[in-house]
Amino acid sequence: MTTSALQSQVIEKAWQDPSFKAKLLANPREAIQEALGIALPEHIKIKAVEENSDEFYVVLPPSPSKAIKSDIKPQVIWGEW
Repeated sequence: MTTSALQSQVIEKAWQDPSFKAKLLANPREAIQEALGIALPEHIKIKAVEENSDEFYVVLPPSPSKAIKSDIKPQVIWGEW
């Protein structure tokens, strides 16, 4: 299952089930395990927050520079073809 598919399932379940939503906000790992049967690895931190209509959240993914070895050179650089 992809991250986005899991996220969609969790959001849909929270919208439909107020008790799941409450548990998700209090203990997201346990809520996901119980409701969806998905055990996420312990080394992965899980945070659940509820966005209000007057808020806008931006989640920044990890920097690609941390995932790409610096000794690897790109074959093409944008704008130089």
